[in-house]
Amino acid sequence: MIITSLKNLPEESVSHNPEIKKKVMLRFGDLPHLTNFSQAHFAPGQTAPAHAHQDMCEVFFVEAGSGVIHIDGKEYPLLPGNCVAIEPGEVHEVVNSGSTELVLTYFGLRVEKSA
Repeated sequence: MIITSLKNLPEESVSHNPEIKKKVMLRFGDLPHLTNFSQAHFAPGQTAPAHAHQDMCEVFFVEAGSGVIHIDGKEYPLLPGNCVAIEPGEVHEVVNSGSTELVLTYFGLRVEKSA
């Protein structure tokens, strides 16, 4: 069993943009296939630049605020309650295009490469 609380976790920088802060609730190795389970806070105008993961899926849940996510060149809204799943290899970029903080809770799942 693993129990964590956001209020007791230190802030860390998001690897794609060190100015964006996150709290990691679960890390790689804590559970099979899970790469992380985190919550990130994007200030207005902050962006996690376009990138792709070849060996993992990512799932984003919008807790608060608004923004957009670009996936393979198409733009999709990020609004409270929205859930977005990213497949391996999909290029994605998160942008807080709103006027308030964008809060995303997200996790990654490692996928096995086919032989």
